[in-house]
Amino acid sequence: MKKLLSVLLVALLVAGLMTSALAGAADGKKIALVGKSAGNAFFEVAANGFKAAGEAEGAKVDVVYPEDATADAQIKVLDNLISQQPDAICISANDVNALQAKLEEAMDAGIKVSAFDSAPNPASRQVFINQVTNDGVALGLMDAVYDIAGGEGKWAILSATSQAANQNAWIDAMKALMEADEKYAKLELVEVAYGDDEPQKSTDQTQALLDNYPDLKVICAPTTVGIMAAAKLVQDTEGCAVKVTGLGMPSEMLAYTGADDAHSCPYFFLWSMPDLGKMAAYTTIALINGDITGAEGETFTAGDLGEYTITKADDGGTQVILGPLFKFDESNVEEFAKLY
Repeated sequence: MKKLLSVLLVALLVAGLMTSALAGAADGKKIALVGKSAGNAFFEVAANGFKAAGEAEGAKVDVVYPEDATADAQIKVLDNLISQQPDAICISANDVNALQAKLEEAMDAGIKVSAFDSAPNPASRQVFINQVTNDGVALGLMDAVYDIAGGEGKWAILSATSQAANQNAWIDAMKALMEADEKYAKLELVEVAYGDDEPQKSTDQTQALLDNYPDLKVICAPTTVGIMAAAKLVQDTEGCAVKVTGLGMPSEMLAYTGADDAHSCPYFFLWSMPDLGKMAAYTTIALINGDITGAEGETFTAGDLGEYTITKADDGGTQVILGPLFKFDESNVEEFAKLY
Protein backbone atom coordinates (compact mmCIF):
# COMPACT_ATOMS: atom_id res chain seq x y z
CA MET A 1 0.00 0.00 0.00
CA LYS A 2 2.83 2.40 0.93
CA LYS A 3 4.52 1.63 -2.38
CA LEU A 4 1.27 2.29 -4.22
CA LEU A 5 0.79 5.58 -2.39
CA SER A 6 4.34 6.61 -3.22
CA VAL A 7 3.78 5.84 -6.88
CA LEU A 8 0.52 7.82 -6.85
CA LEU A 9 2.17 10.78 -5.13
CA VAL A 10 5.01 10.79 -7.64
CA ALA A 11 2.50 10.58 -10.48
CA LEU A 12 0.50 13.47 -9.06
CA LEU A 13 3.66 15.52 -8.62
CA VAL A 14 4.77 14.88 -12.19
CA ALA A 15 1.29 15.70 -13.47
CA GLY A 16 1.33 18.91 -11.49
CA LEU A 17 4.71 19.89 -12.89
CA MET A 18 3.54 19.08 -16.42
CA THR A 19 0.40 21.19 -15.92
CA SER A 20 2.53 24.04 -14.60
CA ALA A 21 4.91 23.76 -17.54
CA LEU A 22 2.08 23.72 -20.03
CA ALA A 23 0.18 26.56 -18.38
CA GLY A 24 0.55 30.03 -19.84
CA ALA A 25 2.52 32.62 -17.93
CA ALA A 26 -0.63 34.73 -17.57
CA ASP A 27 -3.35 32.13 -17.05
CA GLY A 28 -6.52 33.78 -15.83
CA LYS A 29 -5.06 37.29 -15.83
CA LYS A 30 -7.10 40.17 -17.22
CA ILE A 31 -5.39 42.86 -19.28
CA ALA A 32 -7.01 45.97 -20.75
CA LEU A 33 -5.32 47.50 -23.78
CA VAL A 34 -6.37 51.14 -24.26
CA GLY A 35 -5.93 52.76 -27.68
CA LYS A 36 -5.84 56.42 -28.68
CA SER A 37 -8.94 56.17 -30.86
CA ALA A 38 -10.92 53.68 -32.91
CA GLY A 39 -10.17 53.17 -36.60
CA ASN A 40 -6.42 53.78 -36.35
CA ALA A 41 -4.83 51.05 -38.47
CA PHE A 42 -1.45 51.60 -36.80
CA PHE A 43 -2.86 50.75 -33.39
CA GLU A 44 -5.06 47.92 -34.62
CA VAL A 45 -2.12 45.97 -36.08
CA ALA A 46 -0.18 46.38 -32.84
CA ALA A 47 -3.30 45.50 -30.84
CA ASN A 48 -3.67 42.26 -32.80
CA GLY A 49 -0.06 41.39 -31.94
CA PHE A 50 -0.68 42.23 -28.27
CA LYS A 51 -3.90 40.20 -28.11
CA ALA A 52 -2.38 37.16 -29.83
CA ALA A 53 0.68 37.11 -27.56
CA GLY A 54 -1.35 37.75 -24.40
CA GLU A 55 -3.95 35.10 -25.17
CA ALA A 56 -1.24 32.58 -26.08
CA GLU A 57 0.02 33.06 -22.52
CA GLY A 58 -3.46 32.48 -21.10
CA ALA A 59 -4.50 36.08 -20.47
CA LYS A 60 -7.89 37.58 -21.25
CA VAL A 61 -7.18 40.71 -23.31
CA ASP A 62 -9.81 43.41 -23.82
CA VAL A 63 -9.00 46.11 -26.38
CA VAL A 64 -10.79 49.32 -25.43
CA TYR A 65 -11.12 52.50 -27.48
CA PRO A 66 -12.08 56.00 -26.28
CA GLU A 67 -14.83 57.88 -28.09
CA ASP A 68 -12.28 60.23 -29.65
CA ALA A 69 -8.55 60.95 -29.59
CA THR A 70 -8.52 63.09 -26.43
CA ALA A 71 -7.27 62.73 -22.88
CA ASP A 72 -10.78 63.32 -21.51
CA ALA A 73 -12.13 60.40 -23.52
CA GLN A 74 -9.32 58.14 -22.27
CA ILE A 75 -9.97 59.24 -18.67
CA LYS A 76 -13.57 58.03 -19.02
CA VAL A 77 -12.28 54.67 -20.28
CA LEU A 78 -9.80 54.41 -17.40
CA ASP A 79 -12.45 55.29 -14.84
CA ASN A 80 -14.59 52.42 -16.06
CA LEU A 81 -11.67 49.99 -16.21
CA ILE A 82 -10.49 50.72 -12.67
CA SER A 83 -13.91 49.74 -11.35
CA GLN A 84 -13.52 46.39 -13.15
CA GLN A 85 -10.11 45.72 -11.48
CA PRO A 86 -8.11 44.15 -14.32
CA ASP A 87 -4.65 42.85 -13.46
CA ALA A 88 -3.05 45.36 -15.81
CA ILE A 89 -3.73 48.29 -18.10
CA CYS A 90 -1.53 49.03 -21.10
CA ILE A 91 -2.23 52.39 -22.73
CA SER A 92 -1.19 54.46 -25.73
CA ALA A 93 -1.59 57.91 -24.20
CA ASN A 94 -3.31 60.85 -25.85
CA ASP A 95 -1.67 63.28 -23.43
CA VAL A 96 1.54 63.28 -21.39
CA ASN A 97 0.23 64.69 -18.12
CA ALA A 98 -3.57 64.72 -18.18
CA LEU A 99 -3.93 60.99 -17.43
CA GLN A 100 -1.69 61.02 -14.35
CA ALA A 101 -4.34 61.18 -11.62
CA LYS A 102 -6.36 58.35 -13.13
CA LEU A 103 -3.35 56.11 -13.86
CA GLU A 104 -2.00 56.71 -10.35
CA GLU A 105 -5.42 55.68 -9.04
CA ALA A 106 -5.13 52.46 -11.04
CA MET A 107 -1.68 51.68 -9.63
CA ASP A 108 -2.83 52.49 -6.08
CA ALA A 109 -5.59 49.93 -6.63
CA GLY A 110 -2.98 47.27 -7.41
CA ILE A 111 -3.38 47.41 -11.20
CA LYS A 112 -0.11 47.20 -13.13
CA VAL A 113 0.25 50.04 -15.62
CA SER A 114 2.38 49.95 -18.75
CA ALA A 115 2.33 52.14 -21.85
CA PHE A 116 3.38 51.69 -25.44
CA ASP A 117 3.64 53.80 -28.61
CA SER A 118 2.91 57.07 -26.75
CA ALA A 119 4.00 57.46 -23.13
CA PRO A 120 2.29 59.28 -20.29
CA ASN A 121 4.69 60.90 -17.83
CA PRO A 122 6.88 58.69 -15.58
CA ALA A 123 4.57 59.09 -12.57
CA SER A 124 1.72 57.64 -14.65
CA ARG A 125 3.33 54.33 -15.58
CA GLN A 126 5.65 51.59 -14.41
CA VAL A 127 7.36 51.09 -17.76
CA PHE A 128 7.04 52.31 -21.36
CA ILE A 129 7.37 49.99 -24.36
CA ASN A 130 9.09 52.20 -26.92
CA GLN A 131 9.27 51.32 -30.60
CA VAL A 132 12.54 53.21 -31.10
CA THR A 133 14.45 55.98 -29.33
CA ASN A 134 13.35 59.57 -29.90
CA ASP A 135 16.79 60.43 -31.28
CA GLY A 136 16.60 57.46 -33.64
CA VAL A 137 13.30 58.66 -35.09
CA ALA A 138 14.56 62.25 -35.34
CA LEU A 139 17.75 61.30 -37.15
CA GLY A 140 15.98 59.01 -39.62
CA LEU A 141 13.32 61.59 -40.47
CA MET A 142 15.70 64.56 -40.64
CA ASP A 143 18.03 62.71 -42.97
CA ALA A 144 15.06 61.79 -45.15
CA VAL A 145 13.92 65.42 -45.34
CA TYR A 146 17.49 66.50 -46.12
CA ASP A 147 17.86 63.89 -48.84
CA ILE A 148 14.47 64.44 -50.49
CA ALA A 149 14.76 68.25 -50.35
CA GLY A 150 18.25 68.17 -51.82
CA GLY A 151 19.76 69.60 -48.65
CA GLU A 152 17.90 72.92 -48.68
CA GLY A 153 14.50 74.59 -48.86
CA LYS A 154 11.20 74.80 -46.99
CA TRP A 155 9.58 71.84 -45.32
CA ALA A 156 6.72 71.24 -42.91
CA ILE A 157 5.62 68.68 -40.35
CA LEU A 158 2.12 67.18 -40.32
CA SER A 159 1.67 65.72 -36.84
CA ALA A 160 -1.17 64.00 -35.00
CA THR A 161 -2.55 65.90 -32.00
CA SER A 162 -0.71 68.77 -30.33
CA GLN A 163 -0.69 66.80 -27.06
CA ALA A 164 0.60 63.46 -28.44
CA ALA A 165 3.61 62.55 -26.32
CA ASN A 166 5.46 60.54 -28.94
CA GLN A 167 4.86 63.04 -31.74
CA ASN A 168 6.04 65.97 -29.64
CA ALA A 169 9.12 64.11 -28.44
CA TRP A 170 10.11 63.24 -32.00
CA ILE A 171 9.47 66.76 -33.25
CA ASP A 172 11.45 68.31 -30.39
CA ALA A 173 14.34 65.94 -31.16
CA MET A 174 14.18 66.89 -34.85
CA LYS A 175 14.31 70.60 -33.98
CA ALA A 176 17.24 70.00 -31.62
CA LEU A 177 19.08 68.11 -34.33
CA MET A 178 18.54 70.97 -36.80
CA GLU A 179 20.03 73.43 -34.32
CA ALA A 180 22.96 71.23 -33.38
CA ASP A 181 24.09 70.06 -36.81
CA GLU A 182 25.20 72.49 -39.55
CA LYS A 183 24.25 69.85 -42.10
CA TYR A 184 20.61 70.98 -41.84
CA ALA A 185 21.33 74.75 -41.82
CA LYS A 186 19.74 75.35 -45.24
CA LEU A 187 16.50 73.56 -44.35
CA GLU A 188 13.68 75.84 -43.17
CA LEU A 189 10.90 74.32 -41.04
CA VAL A 190 7.96 76.61 -41.86
CA GLU A 191 5.17 75.03 -39.80
CA VAL A 192 4.08 72.14 -37.58
CA ALA A 193 0.48 71.37 -38.51
CA TYR A 194 -1.87 69.04 -36.62
CA GLY A 195 -4.32 66.67 -38.26
CA ASP A 196 -5.42 65.04 -34.98
CA ASP A 197 -4.95 61.60 -36.57
CA GLU A 198 -8.18 62.14 -38.50
CA PRO A 199 -8.01 61.48 -42.26
CA GLN A 200 -10.14 64.47 -43.32
CA LYS A 201 -8.50 66.96 -40.97
CA SER A 202 -5.05 65.69 -42.01
CA THR A 203 -6.06 66.18 -45.66
CA ASP A 204 -7.32 69.70 -44.91
CA GLN A 205 -4.08 70.56 -43.09
CA THR A 206 -2.05 69.27 -46.02
CA GLN A 207 -4.04 71.44 -48.42
CA ALA A 208 -3.43 74.45 -46.19
CA LEU A 209 0.31 73.77 -46.24
CA LEU A 210 0.28 73.58 -50.05
CA ASP A 211 -1.73 76.81 -50.28
CA ASN A 212 0.33 78.74 -47.74
CA TYR A 213 3.77 77.70 -48.96
CA PRO A 214 3.90 77.50 -52.77
CA ASP A 215 7.63 76.72 -52.67
CA LEU A 216 7.32 73.95 -50.08
CA LYS A 217 9.53 70.96 -50.87
CA VAL A 218 8.75 68.27 -48.28
CA ILE A 219 6.00 67.35 -45.84
CA CYS A 220 7.18 65.03 -43.07
CA ALA A 221 4.36 63.23 -41.23
CA PRO A 222 5.46 61.16 -38.22
CA THR A 223 1.98 59.63 -38.04
CA THR A 224 0.48 56.85 -40.16
CA VAL A 225 -2.83 58.68 -40.63
CA GLY A 226 -1.12 61.91 -41.58
CA ILE A 227 1.38 60.48 -44.04
CA MET A 228 -1.30 58.60 -45.99
CA ALA A 229 -3.59 61.65 -46.15
CA ALA A 230 -0.72 63.90 -47.25
CA ALA A 231 0.63 61.43 -49.79
CA LYS A 232 -2.80 60.93 -51.38
CA LEU A 233 -3.58 64.64 -51.66
CA VAL A 234 -0.16 65.53 -53.04
CA GLN A 235 -0.26 62.69 -55.57
CA ASP A 236 -3.79 63.64 -56.65
CA THR A 237 -2.87 67.32 -57.05
CA GLU A 238 -1.82 67.87 -60.66
CA GLY A 239 1.56 69.55 -61.04
CA CYS A 240 2.41 69.35 -57.32
CA ALA A 241 6.14 68.90 -56.80
CA VAL A 242 6.01 68.47 -53.02
CA LYS A 243 7.22 65.12 -51.67
CA VAL A 244 6.07 63.31 -48.56
CA THR A 245 7.91 61.15 -46.03
CA GLY A 246 7.50 60.11 -42.41
CA LEU A 247 6.12 57.08 -40.57
CA GLY A 248 3.61 54.94 -42.43
CA MET A 249 2.03 51.54 -42.93
CA PRO A 250 3.26 49.65 -46.02
CA SER A 251 -0.25 48.53 -46.96
CA GLU A 252 -1.54 52.11 -46.80
CA MET A 253 1.44 53.64 -48.60
CA LEU A 254 1.84 51.12 -51.42
CA ALA A 255 0.08 53.27 -54.05
CA TYR A 256 2.12 56.37 -53.18
CA THR A 257 5.64 54.96 -52.84
CA GLY A 258 8.15 55.35 -55.65
CA ALA A 259 11.18 57.33 -56.74
CA ASP A 260 9.56 58.80 -59.87
CA ASP A 261 7.41 61.89 -60.40
CA ALA A 262 4.25 59.78 -60.49
CA HIS A 263 4.56 58.96 -56.79
CA SER A 264 4.44 61.40 -53.90
CA CYS A 265 6.54 59.44 -51.39
CA PRO A 266 10.08 58.34 -52.29
CA TYR A 267 10.38 56.35 -49.06
CA PHE A 268 9.15 56.25 -45.47
CA PHE A 269 9.80 54.43 -42.20
CA LEU A 270 8.21 52.40 -39.46
CA TRP A 271 8.97 49.37 -37.27
CA SER A 272 7.40 45.94 -36.87
CA MET A 273 3.89 46.71 -35.73
CA PRO A 274 2.99 43.13 -34.71
CA ASP A 275 6.24 42.88 -32.73
CA LEU A 276 5.53 46.18 -30.96
CA GLY A 277 2.22 44.76 -29.78
CA LYS A 278 3.83 41.48 -28.76
CA MET A 279 6.57 43.29 -26.85
CA ALA A 280 3.96 45.32 -24.98
CA ALA A 281 2.07 42.14 -24.05
CA TYR A 282 5.14 40.28 -22.82
CA THR A 283 6.31 43.30 -20.81
CA THR A 284 2.89 43.76 -19.23
CA ILE A 285 2.72 40.08 -18.30
CA ALA A 286 6.19 40.32 -16.74
CA LEU A 287 4.86 43.19 -14.60
CA ILE A 288 1.82 41.20 -13.53
CA ASN A 289 3.92 38.20 -12.54
CA GLY A 290 6.47 40.27 -10.64
CA ASP A 291 9.32 39.29 -12.96
CA ILE A 292 9.98 43.02 -13.33
CA THR A 293 8.89 46.15 -11.50
CA GLY A 294 9.83 48.55 -14.30
CA ALA A 295 13.14 49.52 -12.69
CA GLU A 296 16.16 50.44 -14.80
CA GLY A 297 18.51 47.51 -15.35
CA GLU A 298 15.94 44.72 -14.95
CA THR A 299 15.96 42.04 -17.64
CA PHE A 300 13.27 39.66 -18.86
CA THR A 301 12.39 37.36 -21.75
CA ALA A 302 9.86 38.76 -24.20
CA GLY A 303 8.67 35.46 -25.62
CA ASP A 304 10.14 34.66 -29.02
CA LEU A 305 11.46 38.22 -29.31
CA GLY A 306 14.29 37.38 -26.91
CA GLU A 307 15.93 38.99 -23.91
CA TYR A 308 15.43 42.69 -23.17
CA THR A 309 16.76 45.13 -20.60
CA ILE A 310 14.82 48.03 -19.11
CA THR A 311 16.64 51.32 -19.67
CA LYS A 312 16.18 54.94 -18.69
CA ALA A 313 13.84 56.93 -20.95
CA ASP A 314 14.38 60.50 -22.11
CA ASP A 315 11.60 61.71 -19.79
CA GLY A 316 13.28 60.27 -16.70
CA GLY A 317 11.09 57.18 -16.51
CA THR A 318 12.00 53.73 -17.81
CA GLN A 319 11.47 52.01 -21.11
CA VAL A 320 12.01 48.89 -23.18
CA ILE A 321 13.13 49.62 -26.74
CA LEU A 322 11.93 47.33 -29.53
CA GLY A 323 14.44 48.32 -32.21
CA PRO A 324 15.54 50.77 -34.93
CA LEU A 325 13.55 52.39 -37.73
CA PHE A 326 13.00 50.33 -40.87
CA LYS A 327 13.00 51.96 -44.31
CA PHE A 328 10.31 51.16 -46.88
CA ASP A 329 10.80 52.10 -50.53
CA GLU A 330 9.79 50.84 -53.96
CA SER A 331 12.12 47.84 -53.59
CA ASN A 332 10.31 46.33 -50.60
CA VAL A 333 7.00 48.10 -49.92
CA GLU A 334 4.92 45.65 -51.96
CA GLU A 335 6.31 42.67 -50.05
CA PHE A 336 5.66 44.23 -46.64
CA ALA A 337 2.23 45.55 -47.68
CA LYS A 338 1.08 41.91 -47.60
CA LEU A 339 1.92 41.78 -43.89
CA TYR A 340 0.62 45.10 -42.52
